Amino acid sequence: QVQLAETGGGLAHPGGSLYLSCTLSGSVFSINAMGWYRQAPGKERELVARVTGGGSTELGDSVKGRFTISRGDTPNTMYLQMNSLKPEDTAVYYCNALVRTSQPNYSVLDLWGQGTLVNVAS
Repeated sequence: QVQLAETGGGLAHPGGSLYLSCTLSGSVFSINAMGWYRQAPGKERELVARVTGGGSTELGDSVKGRFTISRGDTPNTMYLQMNSLKPEDTAVYYCNALVRTSQPNYSVLDLWGQGTLVNVAS
């Protein structure tokens, strides 16, 4: 019963900021990577930012210099600081995690949260 849940979405004005949180509930053997993706109306889902198990970070070209991804104090939490927001950032933001489950199977799962809406408008 491993699940992801996002919080922190809402309305922001252009140039404003939002802070998204993602929490992994349930026990897993390992977390190989966690990241944020977004999907705007009429567009394909795209990578926003992600962190590998080794600590390397990757940001999408459209958010470099504005967004920051980080892990929490525990490995099952992740955050996205969104600054200098633009109308083009409007989308549903999804938390993603690539994990290996605990016993008995230790299988690899690609988990997605339900999404949180970010609306950037005047």
